[in-house]
Amino acid sequence: MGNKQLTIGMFGFGNVGRGLYDVLNTISSKEAIIKRVCVRDITKQRGVKIDFTDNADDIFADKDINLIVELIDDAEAAYHIVKRALQSGLSVVSGNKKMLAHHLPELIELQREHNVALLYDASACGSIPVIRNLEEYYDNDLLVSVKGILNGSSNFILSKIFNENYSYDVALRRAQELGFAESDPTLDIGGWDSLFKLIIITVHAFGCYVSPEKIFTYGISSMNDNDIRFANEKERRYKLVAHVEKLDNGKIIMSVMPQLISRDKYIYSVEDEFNGVVIKGKFYDKQFMFGRGAGGHPTGSAVLSDIMACFYNYRYEYKRMIGRTPVEYTDDVLVRVYLRYSNAEDRALFEFASIEEQYVSDDYKYLVGHISLANLHRISAQIRERDLFIAAYPTK
Repeated sequence: MGNKQLTIGMFGFGNVGRGLYDVLNTISSKEAIIKRVCVRDITKQRGVKIDFTDNADDIFADKDINLIVELIDDAEAAYHIVKRALQSGLSVVSGNKKMLAHHLPELIELQREHNVALLYDASACGSIPVIRNLEEYYDNDLLVSVKGILNGSSNFILSKIFNENYSYDVALRRAQELGFAESDPTLDIGGWDSLFKLIIITVHAFGCYVSPEKIFTYGISSMNDNDIRFANEKERRYKLVAHVEKLDNGKIIMSVMPQLISRDKYIYSVEDEFNGVVIKGKFYDKQFMFGRGAGGHPTGSAVLSDIMACFYNYRYEYKRMIGRTPVEYTDDVLVRVYLRYSNAEDRALFEFASIEEQYVSDDYKYLVGHISLANLHRISAQIRERDLFIAAYPTK
């Protein structure tokens, strides 16, 4: 783009869109201005001096606009907007992690074909620049794993439960009141939001795209008081953890599920709506990135960072995908888990390789043992429908 002023056509003016507008106004940016915003409801009063439209064609027909910023919550609509922009020779900044997680290979090809940029650091961890760091600093074969808390809403809920003895329902309601969780919180507490971010991160960390339906994903919505008591007795706490790791055989494993985290782990102390990412490599061991993962202004700031990267002609290079043997994904690996279940039928779903500990009473049944990710993935739909709770339980 060659340091030419960016004239932005924006889609969406929700929490993040408004956050970006506020941030741009605060710094009085000369490099980038928002010219027009496409929204669903043009009659809604927003109290800002911007040219609003409800017709996407108004943005694409405007010859002054040279950057599209997509910040809507409809993944299907976002896909068509981003695809159209790239095919029109316009660079794009996107915050829609669900859309990216489902369409990234096609969009990577489109930006190459049309010689434009697609930037989306803001989609992965709010204010934490994890993607650009993976692209620039960790662009070698020393990387072993990336794991962390990628969803601020679920982390806020878990923080309230373990720090202030909230019940799960009260903690969720509080997260919704503060705008950290949506009125329908399924994407956050079900682990899906974390999954979409993990898929994007894995593309940059290991050069491997894995589609969402292949990865075991399980959230925190069925956690109850017995599960919380178990964690407290073991001096651990639950965190919803997204995890990708390269095995000794060169294949990668991925999962999103609650984990019982011990006090000596970095992410144990990541509280409220914050995210924390631990990057582990050979020779340099672990490095920790921490920041706000939810909220209009933190995420709006991350979008602005992507916009400024466009101003300086920055593009992701996808170095790990080019000229290298593709990394393979596998779920053929054993994980140690805690399982709380209600009846023998539920217990029979799980094919444990070994069992270390078990307890049975009228109102509480649990076991600790090793099971393959492949088995968990195979029965994941049934797990989500039943009165049970499962969490990874690392030995340390």
